[in-house]
Amino acid sequence: MKDLLDAFWRASAYCLHPRVMLLTLAPLLIAAALALGLGWLYWESAVDGVREVLDRWSLTAAMLGWLDAMGGQSLRSVISPLLVVSLAVPVLVVVSLLLVSVLATPALTAMVAQRRFPALERRHGAGFWHSAAWSVGCSLLALLALALSVPLWLVPPLVLVLPPLIWGWLTYQMVAFDVLSDHATREERRRILREQRWALLAMGVVSGYLGAAPSLLWAFGAAVLILAPVLVVASVWLYTLVFVFSSLWFAHFSLAALQRLRAQEAALAGGAAPPGGEIIEMPAPASTLQLPREPQA
Repeated sequence: MKDLLDAFWRASAYCLHPRVMLLTLAPLLIAAALALGLGWLYWESAVDGVREVLDRWSLTAAMLGWLDAMGGQSLRSVISPLLVVSLAVPVLVVVSLLLVSVLATPALTAMVAQRRFPALERRHGAGFWHSAAWSVGCSLLALLALALSVPLWLVPPLVLVLPPLIWGWLTYQMVAFDVLSDHATREERRRILREQRWALLAMGVVSGYLGAAPSLLWAFGAAVLILAPVLVVASVWLYTLVFVFSSLWFAHFSLAALQRLRAQEAALAGGAAPPGGEIIEMPAPASTLQLPREPQA
């Protein structure tokens, strides 16, 4: 817990660094341009498609008819746009996380390593394409789990637990892998992910709850649809900032764990390791030193 909190405060302080703020611009511009472009091209067709699907379902048709009978015609007109937004937000989260993972996490990890762990050896356990394939695979699994869990969201407690837990697992798998891919070997990475899995999962869940905070911008009903272009950019920036903070948090925690692991391995091998992980040979114990022989008479 001490190491986790120490990494948390260090990551919070790093977020105020001008270089970190600049690293949020590239994912922000790409994700915002993609969201606004797709919205400009497909917003009306998506809303019409959702409206047709709702009209075909007997259950939703009966509910919409009940709303009309109760004088809720205005609510009927905003249900489809709100559903489109609700379906687009998870995709926006995954896109933001992927962009931060590809564009910002390597630079943030290098920044943390240079400033805090300058002597930590880079052993290049995974390349760019391996990391990209891992990120895409985990993202697809998270989206599948999210889609399968949608019916459970109707149970009030679960809607507050399942989505952050899925986002937390995704953040933990992607960011921890990317942080350790350049400095740790394959065996070191697997051992850290196995031994620190509960701490890393807790960090991922906290990041998942922080990542769910921008979605509250869309929770004010139909009024937010008027400001949708502005809210899309604001949401993407908040998602990017949260995932940048998560990358820094995982970088501080995982690189510190890697440094301790190498120090322990060096100690077991009969040496002592300085903070950077380099081994310094220690003199043999006095009990093992051979005494000079006395001359024979």
